[in-house]
Amino acid sequence: MSPLGQDFREIIHEQVEFRELLFQMTSRDLLLRYKQTAMGFGWAVATPIINTIVFTLIFTRVAPVSTRVPYPLFAYCGLLAWNFTASALRFAVSSLTANTNLVTKVYFPREIFPFSAVAVSFVDFAVAAIVLVAMMIYYGVGPTPALALLPIIVVVQASFTAALGLVLSMANLFYRDVKYLFEIVVTAWMFASAVVYPIDNLRGWFGALIRANPMTAIVEAYRSVVLYGQAPDPTFLWAALASVLALPVAWLFFHRSEFQFAEHI
Repeated sequence: MSPLGQDFREIIHEQVEFRELLFQMTSRDLLLRYKQTAMGFGWAVATPIINTIVFTLIFTRVAPVSTRVPYPLFAYCGLLAWNFTASALRFAVSSLTANTNLVTKVYFPREIFPFSAVAVSFVDFAVAAIVLVAMMIYYGVGPTPALALLPIIVVVQASFTAALGLVLSMANLFYRDVKYLFEIVVTAWMFASAVVYPIDNLRGWFGALIRANPMTAIVEAYRSVVLYGQAPDPTFLWAALASVLALPVAWLFFHRSEFQFAEHI
């Protein structure tokens, strides 16, 4: 077997062997995130609701935009999808440096840390999705057969997010400036992902640049299958392809760099 094949075989074997640890780490991180908070999981809902209210005031009163569904529903759906990735990456970027004792003293696949961040954020995503369902009922937007494509979109987003989480957690371990740069980049990235505005009227090079962003395709795919009752735009295939390629490449790079982690703690 080639070295590449051996690496992937080892990666898969380790994930199967340590699957219980991933579950335990995810449970631990969930408890720590909401420990001693009055609202608990309510914070998973509060953030997108507050942001939806703010952007609704901006894009319905100050700078009105036209959307296919009521703007609060349009915005909340986009923010729900965006917060899944942004929250997961925010915790993943420091997941290795925040667990230095485990990284240096106990052997297990270190990718469990960023994967746990993704899993915890997915739980938040699922909780906040309850509000989206309630809003759809309120605005009279019902489910359609296109909703059957939703699991595919979730898997694509989770894969894309996990790939970035692996890269960012590793990069921050080697260069601690990464976590500070990340906060700047993630804010700009949100506005470059058509999270709170429609992309229908964007033209020229700027429109092409926004559409080339994989997160734009993912956010629009959620709106298509959940709110519009149609299949995602063909640009979603680009995001799916990017995820399929990025995750194994990032995972392999992470796996081959693990032996250097202890030196940079």
